[in-house]
Amino acid sequence: MLLNSLGQPMRLVLIDGDEFEPANSQRMAFHNLGNKAEVKAAETVGLLDSGTVAVVAVPKYVSEDNVGELIGEGDLILLCCDNHPTRKLVSDHCQRLSDVVLISGGNEAVNPPEELGTYGNVQIAIRQGGKDLTVPITRFHPEIAHPQGRMPTEMDCGQQAASAPQFLITNMFVAAAMLGSFVAYACDRLSYQEIKLDVLEARMLPQLMLKR
Repeated sequence: MLLNSLGQPMRLVLIDGDEFEPANSQRMAFHNLGNKAEVKAAETVGLLDSGTVAVVAVPKYVSEDNVGELIGEGDLILLCCDNHPTRKLVSDHCQRLSDVVLISGGNEAVNPPEELGTYGNVQIAIRQGGKDLTVPITRFHPEIAHPQGRMPTEMDCGQQAASAPQFLITNMFVAAAMLGSFVAYACDRLSYQEIKLDVLEARMLPQLMLKR
């Protein structure tokens, strides 16, 4: 809806190979069951009311085989995956492009009492003219640079179903921070490369400040 309000022709591509299931309702907002990209694309088209934004659904996971087809020069990517191998794959691919913006967000799993699932971060990586204007998202995050686990394309159904639970409110907090970063970038007011956030402590702190 933010893109539609600008009144300029744009293309919004939603990519996800996963399915909405009843159990997802505790941490995701959706109206129908089915492939997440296709369900959200249909919902978004209904909200836009024939505006200037074209919405395309790609019901696939990002993989080594298709990342080059899905992400290209001049793209702005909002990366909302829940595993580090995919984050590294997308980050490494973006590092091979000349002009691209990557905004990646994620939260920590619920593991009480040690982890309450209320905190996470957003990272912004920008390349222009073949040069990094920020550090890659792998630079200060060894958990992404050297990821553990598997990508969704390598998991069986049982492994995917056993993924760690999350809080809906934390997901929404991360999403708001990602959109805020996008607005700051679009307005040429971006002054940070990362955001640390915690819902429980009402905290959202910018990190790795950019020189303007």
